[in-house]
Amino acid sequence: MTNKILRDMLDRRTVIKAAAAAGVAQVAAPFVISARAADTVKMGLDDPLTGTYAELGRNEQIGCELAIDEINAKGGILARKVELLVEDSTSADTGTAVQKARKLIERDKVDFLLGNVNSAMALATGEVSNELKTFHIVTGGHTDAVTGTDCHWNVFRVCNTTRMETNSVAQTLFTKYGKKWYFITPDYAFGHTLQQGFEVFLKAHGGIETGASLAPLGATDYSSYLIKAQSTNPDVIIFLTAGQDAVSSLKQAVQFGLDKRFHIAGAQQELEVLEGLPPDARIGTWVFEWYWNQPNIKGLPEFIAAIRKRNGGKVPTARHWFGYTAAWTCALVANETKSLDAVKMAKALEGFTLPPEIALMPNKTYYRAGDHQLMPTLYVGHAVAQGAKDPEDLFVVDQLVKGDEAALPVAETGCHVKWPA
Repeated sequence: MTNKILRDMLDRRTVIKAAAAAGVAQVAAPFVISARAADTVKMGLDDPLTGTYAELGRNEQIGCELAIDEINAKGGILARKVELLVEDSTSADTGTAVQKARKLIERDKVDFLLGNVNSAMALATGEVSNELKTFHIVTGGHTDAVTGTDCHWNVFRVCNTTRMETNSVAQTLFTKYGKKWYFITPDYAFGHTLQQGFEVFLKAHGGIETGASLAPLGATDYSSYLIKAQSTNPDVIIFLTAGQDAVSSLKQAVQFGLDKRFHIAGAQQELEVLEGLPPDARIGTWVFEWYWNQPNIKGLPEFIAAIRKRNGGKVPTARHWFGYTAAWTCALVANETKSLDAVKMAKALEGFTLPPEIALMPNKTYYRAGDHQLMPTLYVGHAVAQGAKDPEDLFVVDQLVKGDEAALPVAETGCHVKWPA
């Protein structure tokens, strides 16, 4: 059904013919126009454009912008032009993110809310969008509670849960590199739930946690944590940092020579981080949520080319894909339901399968009914200093894991969706 919706989104000729048949006098293709702003459909992106996660937020924005250009070229949403309104949530001030969400919904009257990279902000803005009954897709905040204990009828998520990420890579680390692990963890929701996921695995398999260090978001000096980690003599040091924090912590780990004594690993890894590292620090075993170098994926060459044009010639990252997929999801479900009603769209999105040219990955990619979590493919592999054939190919995929095989069953997520009366 979703493929048909994508093909049938109105083109210029279709709109003109429909307007003529209805006797509409004023048409400006490809949209039915009256000059009022209300004739546009608005998406609001509340994401970090400054601070630790600025690059990640900016890349999500680029993905959204590409999707909206494509959506508009195909007739828009309900034959109306789509526009993107963007607010800087900052990387660490949840209060600012909440204020920006309220502004987008209450003052700017957006039809859809997208964001956030920061897990704490994703949770907080989910509360706002639920209060204001606005359809919301979390793009890049991973903590389990978003589609778990704090789930809402109006909130869906594109990126993985932290448990999906830890479940997909934990067995490989345990089997290949050893059962004694030390954690370096960012001290907020994202890091906490990643560490908890790994700890559940260690306990179930008789592993040993040699220790853990909680680092503040935006830390620049990891020396005390690295010294403590090596003193416990683990088999694996698990880095759960992200964004610029991941760049700083991994660079310092190599400077300390820890990669020569211990295996370096983690869960979520991103191309933005690998690009920001010197070649000798592109090390370790990780999970990518989407990767650009995949064979035989429908629409992927076109997506790569389109992002390169907007991204200084660089290949797309998972963050581009998050924004792109989130924006396209809004268009697809609105056009399927022929409505901008948040309840109708949310109910229609339960079990909704993305068309291949939007999913851009192998296996069925769908929003799971019950917790509203996207079930994608996860890419488990290892970082490399430089690609064998392409200098931008900095990750070798060793294993593909289906999302619904890595995710907890809905009954174990803590999610109980309550629909409005």
